[in-house]
Amino acid sequence: MYATRALRQAAVHAERTPLIRFIGKRNVPEQVDHTPQPHPASPTGALPAGFGSGQNGGNSHTSFSSYRDHAQQHGPLRKSIASANGIGSQPAAHLGPVEPPKGVYFDRNELPERFRRVPLTAAEIEAIETGGATLFG
Repeated sequence: MYATRALRQAAVHAERTPLIRFIGKRNVPEQVDHTPQPHPASPTGALPAGFGSGQNGGNSHTSFSSYRDHAQQHGPLRKSIASANGIGSQPAAHLGPVEPPKGVYFDRNELPERFRRVPLTAAEIEAIETGGATLFG
């Protein structure tokens, strides 16, 4: 109890020095170029064809702020994006049935028998519960 009190008092009176040291003065650039650039390690050294023009798989944003205006994660970030055809404008029942394509299964139990999990035997359950001690005794 007294040790904690003494440490607190020592910490209050001690001058803290950070463990990290920076070399030189802080340098903040006056202007920053925000135009899209290819990654330095890209094999071609160029942006994809049609980047930012709306022709490349729906990428119609020419800047990050344009993207941010229309971005959605758990709903629209801005309320002005909601429209008559937007997310949540019609109930899910109107979107049609949810049927997996042929060869795709939603649940493991829908798979053929040979791909399903094999149920554990009583001996395996006992070995798991005892940490394997019953296997040697």
